[in-house]
Amino acid sequence: MVYKGSCHCGKVAFEAEGDLSAALSCNCSICSRKGALLWALPKGQVRFAMQPGDLGEYTFNRHVIGHRFCTGCGIHTHGEDKTGGNDVYINIRCLEGVDLGKVPLQYFDGRSV
Repeated sequence: MVYKGSCHCGKVAFEAEGDLSAALSCNCSICSRKGALLWALPKGQVRFAMQPGDLGEYTFNRHVIGHRFCTGCGIHTHGEDKTGGNDVYINIRCLEGVDLGKVPLQYFDGRSV
């Protein structure tokens, strides 16, 4: 299935294709504050539409995940593997038409990493 998503102001839009069978809830210091629920997908299954400068990045600790956000409205749309991996972590709260209560959550202890 193809899901459409965006930040709040619409500057960062994307389509993600796959089976949204579960999402990750991480308790690290940034994910717990953002409230993001993440869906891991290979980069080839996500297509972004934005202008240069519309997407910011924040990294911390070991700098293994690039936490990406809209520079206009500040919404965290996704994260990217910075270790050479091929994964994108879509914030499913940014997807259109998804009933979050029906998506099973897997809990990740990011504070211990």
